Amino acid sequence: MNVARLYLRVSTDEQDLTRQADIEHSARAAGYYIAGVYREKASGARADRPELLRMIADLQPGEVVVAEKIDRISRLPLAEAEQLVASIRSKGAKLAVPGVVDLSDFVAGADGVARIVLESVQELLLKLALQMARDDYETRRERQRQGVHLAKAVGKYAGRMPDTTTHQRIVMLRGIGQTIKRTAELAGCSRSQVKRIWAIHLAKTQAADSDLAAQ
Repeated sequence: MNVARLYLRVSTDEQDLTRQADIEHSARAAGYYIAGVYREKASGARADRPELLRMIADLQPGEVVVAEKIDRISRLPLAEAEQLVASIRSKGAKLAVPGVVDLSDFVAGADGVARIVLESVQELLLKLALQMARDDYETRRERQRQGVHLAKAVGKYAGRMPDTTTHQRIVMLRGIGQTIKRTAELAGCSRSQVKRIWAIHLAKTQAADSDLAAQ
């Protein structure tokens, strides 16, 4: 039986994980048994993503990690990205990502010089894909910096807008009694953000109550 674990990542709450859920249907259609689906809203330039680390810890020999694109797995600098891939391979698992040619079946059936060449080509293709994902990240960051600089130059930069959707979700979840940990999981954010937003909400509520009492 072919066993897969799906890693679905977006960078911000403005993006939607729903479109990536199509990967699950495609994987099942390809004959995979889905052992786990790991959904995360975090930057691919971070190596300490909780769901990514949980997935790697759960991996069993022979399983396949499926993602939408290689940049969903990593936008890390090349050396760190290769370490991440190595941690997946160390569990006896492999990647199945569109855009990264998988030569493992050919490698398994080859020997001698042919095997060495195929293994080298596989590593080169993976390294190229990882580097391209990082280059794209750096390009986006540079464009963002240029945009901010231009906006400041013309006096139109007001700073980063607050993510009101996530804030409202945190307040709603905490308001119905969800724990900080569970709220962070459901809202797709960090526990520290949950604590901060909930504290702000409580402070505003207390201030409003005080104003009413004083009237």
